[in-house]
Amino acid sequence: MNFPELSDITPAKVAALKERIARLAVDLRQVEEQFVKGGGKGGQKINKTANSVLLKYPPLGLIVRCQRERKRSLNRFLALRELVDEIELRVSPETSEKLREIARLRRRKAGRRRGGREA
Repeated sequence: MNFPELSDITPAKVAALKERIARLAVDLRQVEEQFVKGGGKGGQKINKTANSVLLKYPPLGLIVRCQRERKRSLNRFLALRELVDEIELRVSPETSEKLREIARLRRRKAGRRRGGREA
C-alpha cells in the first residue's frame, strides 16, 4: 500500500500518523487495500461508487473498514489511522492513546457511581 494522497488532510495530522507508523515499525507493504461499495444511507452515491476502504494487516490478522466520509482519499487516511490504532493496541498497549481514553472514561464513570451512592 502506498501512503494515501493527502490533499484533504492537514500536514500536522499526516506527520503525526507517519511518526506513529515509524515508531510501531509497521510495514505498509504488508497492508492490503480494497475499495468496496458502501452501504447504509446515501442513496445513489453510495450504491454507485466504491469509496469505502477495507484494509487488511495479515501479520496480526486485523481488518479495518471505513466509510465515514464521501471522499475516498479521506476514508483511506481514516482507515489507516484506525488500523494503526489497532496495531498499537496489540503491539504497544502502554503507549496507546485509545486505551488511555478508555481508562479515563472508566475512572470518570466510577466516580459518578460512588458519588451517587453517597448522596
